[in-house]
Amino acid sequence: MAIDIEHYKNLAQQKHKAHQKFLTQLKKKPPKNLDRIVKNVHEEVFCEIDCTKCANCCKILGPLWTEADIERVAKHLRMKVSDFEAAYLRVDEDGDKVFQTMPCPFLGSDNLCSIYEVRPKACREFPHTDRKKIYQINNLTIKNTLYCPAAYEFVEKLQERLK
Repeated sequence: MAIDIEHYKNLAQQKHKAHQKFLTQLKKKPPKNLDRIVKNVHEEVFCEIDCTKCANCCKILGPLWTEADIERVAKHLRMKVSDFEAAYLRVDEDGDKVFQTMPCPFLGSDNLCSIYEVRPKACREFPHTDRKKIYQINNLTIKNTLYCPAAYEFVEKLQERLK
C-alpha cells in the first residue's frame, strides 16, 4: 500500500514548531545515551516504513553528487565520467552537482533504484536519522520531516521515547 505523502507533509507542517522546540531542547541537554536511543528509534521506524512504498525523496529531492559518487556510478554504467555528467548532472546555484531533472532518472516505476548498490552517499544516508549526535543536524531533520514520512515518524517516536 502506498504511503500518503500529503498526509505526512500536513502533519509535519502542523507539528513544525513543536518538533523544532523538542530538537532545540535536545541540543541544549542531550541525554547521555542519546546515540543508542536514536539508533533504536531509527531501526524501529524503518521496520514500519517501507521506502519503496514512498520514494518521495527520489521524486523531488535530488542528492548532491560527490566526485566519488560520480566516478562510482559512471563506472557501474560503463560510461565516461564526462558523458555521465553531461547526461545526468548540472551545477546548481551553490556550485553543487545535482540532477538535471527530477524525479531521479534511476528510479523505476516500481519505486526501486536501478543503481541501488552504487547509489550516491547522500541517498545511502537519507534521511540521516541514524546519525550520532543527531542534534547537530536539527535544521535538516526538520526539513526532512516535510518530505519523508520516516523522518516525521522518527521525530515523533524520539520525542515520545524521551518524555
